[in-house]
Amino acid sequence: MQLQGRIALVTGGGRGIGQAISLGLARQGADIVIFYRRDAEAAADTVRQIEAMGRRARAYAASVDDLEACRLAVDEACRDVGPISILINNAGIASRGRSVADTDPAEMERVVRTHAFGPFYLSHLLVPVMRTQPRGDIIMISSIATRHMSANGAPYNMGKAALEALSATLAKEVHGDGIFVNTVCAPLTATEMGERLAKAVYGVKQDIHELNAEMGFGRICEPEDLAGLVSYLVSPGNTYVSGERIYVHGGVQ
Repeated sequence: MQLQGRIALVTGGGRGIGQAISLGLARQGADIVIFYRRDAEAAADTVRQIEAMGRRARAYAASVDDLEACRLAVDEACRDVGPISILINNAGIASRGRSVADTDPAEMERVVRTHAFGPFYLSHLLVPVMRTQPRGDIIMISSIATRHMSANGAPYNMGKAALEALSATLAKEVHGDGIFVNTVCAPLTATEMGERLAKAVYGVKQDIHELNAEMGFGRICEPEDLAGLVSYLVSPGNTYVSGERIYVHGGVQ
């Protein structure tokens, strides 16, 4: 219960990696605020699981690319649950896998706004709140895509690169306020989005776990693998790690 007394906001916290992080932080004693865009049922189910642990949880419909929606939801969450001291910028969407010449500019803008504008908005809103707390933590969930910058993924690569620039800049601005800022770069992970990517890019026929033999430790990354790292980074056990970009790949790059 290392996080007892703290409140965490997890964007996209009802499904996939976000859900695993929400549940992992709750197991460590944190109360959880979830922002979701569309899947109210998944968010409500995650809230129920957290409440079954004896923690408080609330879910709010708020698209992270909308500043006013974020402002209203943050204000409501702070009134309902309390001051937020952990922010997990996890919400994300995939691009369509087309070349720059064939990508609709509207798609580029939508993807970049989700991955870069949203985390900026929420950091802008919550850093002042965190400054009033004994400790603050901001985690950006990025991707190993920024290491490779593969072809046919410009919107996603651009969005995640901007997210990482925000993280590195913010860490330098707030370390004097007792706020830790780190980036976790996720690999292909066993989620709904990961399944779609595995079929589109890697030729998987049925199940993403067909790729297990090619991955580190002989298995695909699971959302809980990332949740464990996030839980450590925001815990009292992390006393000096900030401004870092951590690539998670199981030793196979």
